[in-house]
Amino acid sequence: QVQLVESGGGLVQAGESLRLSCAAAGSIFRLNTMGWYRQAPGKQRELVAVFTRGSNTNYADSVKGRFTISRDKTKNTVYLQMNSLKPEDTAVYYCKVLVGPVDYWGQGTQVTVSS
Repeated sequence: QVQLVESGGGLVQAGESLRLSCAAAGSIFRLNTMGWYRQAPGKQRELVAVFTRGSNTNYADSVKGRFTISRDKTKNTVYLQMNSLKPEDTAVYYCKVLVGPVDYWGQGTQVTVSS
């Protein structure tokens, strides 16, 4: 089993920044990908940023240039630095990791950006 603990969400004004963290613990013997997704009210969950199997990064077009994904492999932790936040970034943000063939999701952390 893998446990994911997310932190760093909150309420900010447009233009401000937040940093999300996701720490993975448990049976992590083959951690393939780590990334962030989000789901706004009434919308489908969407990819925000991810480290792929080859350690490349992919970003949603809507966050390119504003968000940066990073990780600390020694701590099995992935971060999402979010700058120049916009009201349309308001959503619940979820961490997801792929361990072997299995996806694990975090509980989600709310990010609210006021105009």
